[in-house]
Amino acid sequence: METERERTRRIALATPTGFLAFGFGSGLSPKAPGTAGTVAALVFAPALVALPLWAGVLVVGLAFVVGCRLCGETSHRLGVHDHGGIVWDEFVGMWLVLLFVPFQPLWWLAAFVLFRFFDILKPWPIRWLDRRVGGGFGIMIDDLLAAVYALVVLIGAGRLFG
Repeated sequence: METERERTRRIALATPTGFLAFGFGSGLSPKAPGTAGTVAALVFAPALVALPLWAGVLVVGLAFVVGCRLCGETSHRLGVHDHGGIVWDEFVGMWLVLLFVPFQPLWWLAAFVLFRFFDILKPWPIRWLDRRVGGGFGIMIDDLLAAVYALVVLIGAGRLFG
């Protein structure tokens, strides 16, 4: 008999959809899968931020649209809305923040901490949306808003101290 953990692992690794939704396997981390997924997103971020801003925004936008399908399909296969191991939404949220901050270690650290803070805390309307919007779009939108909250703080800090 297959355990729930084994079933989740099988679904996460059996198809390209599950593999991407689980952040190339980073979402299988037994502790803090969202944080592990956000760390994994950093691996791809230097290539993303090397693009012209318009191209980076286009890539993140496409990743959001594709993520709605990836996350929705994987969530459906798991039978759980927004399973903790589905971390493609963390990838997209982190990438969005990094597009708009300097490519410097302290900025990236602040971006990481603030994005995780808002993603975990889920201030209004993030928590409200998270509870009421289903499917892949519902999985993706809360992280997109957490990214926007993080950006507001980072841009404000940059203007205040820059």
